[in-house]
Parts: sequence; C-alpha cells; structure tokens
Amino acid sequence: MRSEPSHKRVRVFFGGRLIVDTVDALYVWEGTGPPYPQYYLPLADVAEGVLAPAGARRDGGTVFTVRAGDRQGVDAAWEPDELRGRVRFDWNAMDAWFEEDEEVFVHPRDPHARVQILPSSRHVTVAVDGATVADTRRPSFLYETGLPRRTYFRKLDVRMDLLVPSDKTSMCPYKGTARYWSVAGHPDLAWSYAAPVRESAPIAGLVAFFDEKVDVTVDGVAQPRPQTPFS
Repeated sequence: MRSEPSHKRVRVFFGGRLIVDTVDALYVWEGTGPPYPQYYLPLADVAEGVLAPAGARRDGGTVFTVRAGDRQGVDAAWEPDELRGRVRFDWNAMDAWFEEDEEVFVHPRDPHARVQILPSSRHVTVAVDGATVADTRRPSFLYETGLPRRTYFRKLDVRMDLLVPSDKTSMCPYKGTARYWSVAGHPDLAWSYAAPVRESAPIAGLVAFFDEKVDVTVDGVAQPRPQTPFS
C-alpha cells in the first residue's frame, strides 16, 4: 500500500445520516486494487453505533456491517491489519460522499490526476467508415492524466443527424455524468457532458468521440488510433 494525507474534510452519508465527518482522511493506493486511491478514515470519526463487526477477511483485517436509519450494508466496511484504527467504506454502498462541500462520485479524486481543457484553432475532423461526422476549426482539447487527448466539438460542427441517442451513461469523478450516441452501427461512439463538474465546465454540451474507434485528422495529418482499455 502507498498512502498520503488528504488534507480535505471528508463526509460520508448512509441511511439518511452523516456517518463520518473527518479532516484526517488518508489516500491509500492498494497494491492489487485500481490505479486510483481509496479513502481510509479514522475509526474515531465514525458515528457511534454505525459499525458492527461481521468477522475477519481471509487476507486479514476486520469486516463490518454498516447500519444507519433503516439501512444495512453487509460487509460494507473494512479495517485492514496494515492500517489499524482506520476503515475503508465500500464507496458504492454509501449514499453520498463529500470533499469539503462538493459531492464526489465514483471514487476519490486522485490528487495526482489532472484535467486541463484548452481551446484551439487547429483544424480537426472525425470520420466514421469514410463519412465525416465532425469538422471544426475551434476544438477544445481535453488532457487528462493517463488518457489520450480528447477533442470536444461544438454541436454545430458535428453531423448530429448521424448520431443516434444511446441509453448508456457513465460517471467520472473529474467530469461528471456522460450520455452517449451511436454512429452508423458503432454503439456508444460519442458522448457529451450536459452538466459537468466545476473544473470541467468548459466542455458542457460539447461532443467527443473515441479516438480509438474513429479516423481523426489534425491540420490535415491523420492521427494514429491510441491503444487504451476503450480500444
């Protein structure tokens, strides 16, 4: 495990109650877990009566059932042997998480991850199966740690008549909730954030495509398709 202090006030809600309120949260990157951190919170800052010991994990530590109001989260918290006195809550089992006064979704925001959105005057096109679906000289480039650059287009520069709304949605702690479109038989090929979180406000209502699955040119130069988990 690798860890560092958060320095943020972190609050957790469950069963209609505030069950944790702490300024001593710890970011922990678990060696066998995902690349982003988890919050490990002091047991001393968990509301009384919320945690009921439920046994031990095979890999060590104590598992808890979380109880508040009329809700119960079985095995929804864990105190590891390596971090006695701290507990990690199952993020998705909780009702809501806040960093300071802003609600956070999906997982804690990695302090080493950055989203940078830059307006540009470069000429960018996107083609699907040889048909141009986007063409702009006013793109917004989004740079996000660990991911390829994404190009966001104004809808006036996209052939929206070729995009079919999808039922798919996804959530990102750095950008918000995305809704998708399919294009010419390619499912969920484009997306947009109607109401992104504050730091990603410049991409509100803009449309992006998976560079891994379309043909992109920038100033007339064909771009290689990046290899990512979305390829």
